[in-house]
Amino acid sequence: MSGKNIQKNRQPLVILTGPTAVGKTALSISLAKAIDGEIISADSMQVYKHMDIGSAKIMPEEMDGIPHYLIDILEPSEEFHVVKFQTLAKAAMNKIYAKGKIPILVGGTGFYIQSVLYDIDFTESEEDEAFRLELEQFAKKNGNEALFDRLRRIDPKSCEIIHANNVKRVIRAIEFYEKTGKKISEHNEEQRKKESPYNFVYFVLNDDREKLYDRIDKRVDKMLAEGLIEEVQVLKDMGCNGNMVSMQGLGYKEILEYLDGKCSLEDAVYRIKRDTRHFAKRQLTWFRREEDVTWLSKTDFPENPSQKKLILEAALKILEAKEIIQHV
Repeated sequence: MSGKNIQKNRQPLVILTGPTAVGKTALSISLAKAIDGEIISADSMQVYKHMDIGSAKIMPEEMDGIPHYLIDILEPSEEFHVVKFQTLAKAAMNKIYAKGKIPILVGGTGFYIQSVLYDIDFTESEEDEAFRLELEQFAKKNGNEALFDRLRRIDPKSCEIIHANNVKRVIRAIEFYEKTGKKISEHNEEQRKKESPYNFVYFVLNDDREKLYDRIDKRVDKMLAEGLIEEVQVLKDMGCNGNMVSMQGLGYKEILEYLDGKCSLEDAVYRIKRDTRHFAKRQLTWFRREEDVTWLSKTDFPENPSQKKLILEAALKILEAKEIIQHV
């Protein structure tokens, strides 16, 4: 059987990712309408209820009738991690396939996308709760940077894509090394080389760095104008605190520190903008390491009112070429 026929016999999957604030949401809606698709959010924050502004969550009126999955399904007190995402995303994909439609994974969390695309097996790396608690206590006593230094000594490559303040992922990487004797960055590289069980196109939407950073700054200003501080205050009143996975998200962590009197509002806003720019940079580092990605750079299209339409048309041509869709 030819490679082309093997691909045709696999279920279709479209991925649309890219750095934060690049414009994935608007393109995803247009794409879903054009290919009769439904959207699964690959975002670690939009899964939480009550966390709308800081997560830049798509609102029901913006969905334009397109069903969305994995949005507003967990309470902020619940943990969300890649294994849970993979389970929920696969269940959503099965529902979408059962309708005869195409699932579109949309979001900026590269590891979540990879877990589904290559059907990563997590069974060999179950958590060691005692060791995890030991590392959590180490971070509380000595600081996040000290914990990050421990990871840097054993797996410097992971430190390029994990932020020092993402304590959960830092612990996960150290724990993986201690348990398996293998670097998690090497494990991820191996998993990335697996052949995907899907006939897929993996789009990465990107833009000029300065334009992207400007959009990030403006988005943060807009979040504040829309009531980010009030949103975090409500979460705090509900009992949410900085130890929760949900409250480690960009924007929430810093505003919570401001509300707790640990920093000024000016300092909190400065750090949200700076750390979001750094996050976008790490996202792009991840996507550049992925194989089989199709870059959609806004800089390749004229900067005028037709730009979105032209990007969509370019994406549809690629999907036709891969025989994910028929001629539209």
